[in-house]
Amino acid sequence: MKLSNKKTQRDSIKSGNGRNTTKVGSQRSGTKKKARFNDNSGSTRKSTNTRNKSGNFKGKKITTVSEADRKIVLFNKPFDVLTQFTDEQGRKTLKDFIDIQGVYPAGRLDRDSEGLLLLTNDGKLQHKIASPEHKTTKCYWVQVENIPSDEKLQQLRDGVELKDGLTKPAKVQIIEQPNNLWQRNPPIRERKNIPTCWLEITISEGKNRQVRRMTAHIGHPTLRLIRYRIGNWTIDNLDNGQYTVL
Repeated sequence: MKLSNKKTQRDSIKSGNGRNTTKVGSQRSGTKKKARFNDNSGSTRKSTNTRNKSGNFKGKKITTVSEADRKIVLFNKPFDVLTQFTDEQGRKTLKDFIDIQGVYPAGRLDRDSEGLLLLTNDGKLQHKIASPEHKTTKCYWVQVENIPSDEKLQQLRDGVELKDGLTKPAKVQIIEQPNNLWQRNPPIRERKNIPTCWLEITISEGKNRQVRRMTAHIGHPTLRLIRYRIGNWTIDNLDNGQYTVL
């Protein structure tokens, strides 16, 4: 399935499983001006940004790097992996798969979701992807319980009222199961005699667990959620648990 012009992924794809990686410091979101951020290099970087509860930057000054020094990593995140580099509870994190220094996630992807996560050392790019004001689109493959009617799908297209406000119009359609879809571990729990179907949902905002809440609102709970695309970047030719450097 081709949803956008795919950016050429020239570098070789690398598997993070079984890698020996260096223990790294925990990542922290800044809550005060001139806060320090820890990334997986173990070093700190200064920032004058602050973040709101949605993880979006409110400050005007954003850490940037030259084009020559910019790092962009595309990672196909497996289920049950946290989008951070350390965890005191011993759960799987990015350090179990990625051994590149100085990069951090641009936006979030929930532990129980799968698919594309972009990491970078460029704060400007991170802000562009994570901030709703830039309207960077994200496309998701969503397996839901039962078959939504066109009337229900139109509700998603028009916007639905959630506890934190009305969602912006979305592009929504029923699709066949995506090609080359990997097996989730553990597999989803399906109920007998209740069919499922796949939706393709494209949004330009990032409310907390938004897609799951949208489908629940129309009576079709999400069983599996995979992010296929961020902007022009996709998980095409990227196996689950692997990453590529652009």
